[in-house]
Amino acid sequence: MNKFSLLMNRLTQSKQAAHASTEPGSASCRTIVAQTAPLSWILPIVAAVPLVVLISGCTMAPKYARPAAPIPGQWPTGSAYEKATATNAPFAPDLNWQDFFADPKLQQIISIALTNNRDLRLAALNVEFARALYGIQRDQLYPALNATAGAAKQRASADLTQPGMPRTTERYDANLGVFSWEIDFFGRIRSLKDEALEKYLATEQARRSAQVLLISGVANAYLALAADREGLALARETLNAQQAAYELVRKQYAAGVATELDLRQAQTPVESARREVARYTQLVAQDENALTLLAGCRLPAELLPANLGQVGSLSDVSPGLPSEVLLRRPDVLQAEGALKAANADIGAARAAFFPRISLTSTLGTASDELDRLFSSGTGTWSYAPQLVMPIFDARTWSALKASKVQQKLAVTQYERAIQNAFREVADALAARGTVGEQLAAQQALTDNLSATYKVALSRYEKGIDSYLTVLDAQRSLFAAQQGLVSLRFAELASRVRLYAALGGGWDNGDAGMTASIGKAAQ
Repeated sequence: MNKFSLLMNRLTQSKQAAHASTEPGSASCRTIVAQTAPLSWILPIVAAVPLVVLISGCTMAPKYARPAAPIPGQWPTGSAYEKATATNAPFAPDLNWQDFFADPKLQQIISIALTNNRDLRLAALNVEFARALYGIQRDQLYPALNATAGAAKQRASADLTQPGMPRTTERYDANLGVFSWEIDFFGRIRSLKDEALEKYLATEQARRSAQVLLISGVANAYLALAADREGLALARETLNAQQAAYELVRKQYAAGVATELDLRQAQTPVESARREVARYTQLVAQDENALTLLAGCRLPAELLPANLGQVGSLSDVSPGLPSEVLLRRPDVLQAEGALKAANADIGAARAAFFPRISLTSTLGTASDELDRLFSSGTGTWSYAPQLVMPIFDARTWSALKASKVQQKLAVTQYERAIQNAFREVADALAARGTVGEQLAAQQALTDNLSATYKVALSRYEKGIDSYLTVLDAQRSLFAAQQGLVSLRFAELASRVRLYAALGGGWDNGDAGMTASIGKAAQ
């Protein structure tokens, strides 16, 4: 045990000397090399390293070409799209979410959600995991340097030992070397590295897509809460009005002026309004729960909107051209990353048909006495290249076929992602282009029904019409008011939907950083 401890101390001293030799002016490394191995076999290896790196820089992957986008070059035209496309507003992907959502309360809630939302946190952790996997695959291009030390003591049989030879022998050795380093002549490892890189970048785009969905989801939940709270206030106001009218009819019935039918008819809208109050109370509670889930924590009451009138304005955005905006959407970039990864996998499958060359090389020292382990004349070295030539393996052909089919699947998924993105933007443009007219018409309808209700109530009080006319006017007015709140919510939600569909809501500066990472790794 003492001898082994001494061996480890010697190795530690040798390692410290090797580190010290890397400093300018140090001569320790030159001294050790001169003592342990001849310089003649080291120089060819050092000279061969740049050649190995140069040769291993190529791959057998097909040259990547982005598939043509299977969509029209222009957005759909017609009366549904005219008002949405004829605008000089900013281009959506260039507009940060802080500039699009002007409401300070909504901005605070979005910031809280970006920090605390668990779905976005999972997406970020998936990016970190993919980055680590890429690092593992990339580092296989470089040799792993290992240090080994060993000690052995053996006693042989007297019958197997020649006269004069010791029956007990000892051996101590220490080595520094590379074990089974595959030299990537045909680009198999590099193709796998490129595949891992593209998967990492695709995962990063998935995180950005999750961020866009989160921001738009928070905005929609915020608007839905404002609309439902306004609907609840409207239902309560209507309930109070209906109860006041019912009390009036009840007094008239007690005085013998109104009939029992008038009394029953006056009670009907009261119960309907009470039902709407209960329904909107439920919706408001569910909206608050949804917003809390998206934000990742309980929100302060002062950040929640009371009605749609308190929501700040949302900016208009320009759709641009399909080829400009859709290819920048994170989900489309994610699909393209998966396509590039499948393309690189073909290179790895092709390289499997060619020889694999691996190298094992060690430099060390060995002695039968621990004290003489690092003495002159005890140096050892070994150099063992190995070539494995595949002759027949049916699995390689199947793997190549599978990689080509996988690449075709990725192309189809990429094209489908673009088509889905085109449809989402087209639908958002249609909604944005028509909701304004719907809102104006609903506002006019509500004003007209409000005037009708006042006239019907006045005629009933004068005894000209029955209470049934008032009841119909009340029911129509309340429905119109509810529809007006819904359309105001739809108008604001259409802006959010269009902004998200055009790829807004994520930092384009990160995209440049990701592109730089990809270029640097090539």
